[in-house]
Amino acid sequence: MKKRSMEEMNRLSVEGFQTSEKFPYVIILENIRSLNNVGSFFRTADAFRAEKIYLGGFTPTPPHREITKSAIGAELAVAWEKADDVLTLVTKLKDEAYTLVAVEQAHDSVALQNFAPIKGEKYAFIFGNEVAGVSEEIMALVDVCVEIPQFGTKHSFNVSVSAGIVLWKFIEKNLT
Repeated sequence: MKKRSMEEMNRLSVEGFQTSEKFPYVIILENIRSLNNVGSFFRTADAFRAEKIYLGGFTPTPPHREITKSAIGAELAVAWEKADDVLTLVTKLKDEAYTLVAVEQAHDSVALQNFAPIKGEKYAFIFGNEVAGVSEEIMALVDVCVEIPQFGTKHSFNVSVSAGIVLWKFIEKNLT
């Protein structure tokens, strides 16, 4: 086995990414405190061609060297917007026919393997604070809550790891 070279990977330029067709979803970060997690979200959003990332509440924004360190430049390609009031944002997206999906451990959540997004519909994935999770006021508005089954002692992934798992599953179901 031989690794592929950078040229063989046919990576998009920043401009190419910005004009490329995106998958029908946005990411909402509600009060994420870690600059490294924010950078990781940008890389995941780039890899899975998200429409946009909303940086909600006290979530830090680019430019910041710690975000860039994790994002390795993806923050320059992925569309993003600061949203101080996440409740207003979520209400607006709901009015725009986005299905609101909290990624959280909750009563009546849907196990990720059973999550059945409708191809072509628009989704807004909400990821909450590293300690407190998605706020109760936002949970009251979501259409569905997905939960990643876990089998260890912590029952907790890093929020950016959760994003990679959930968003890949969404993309996988949109590719078939």
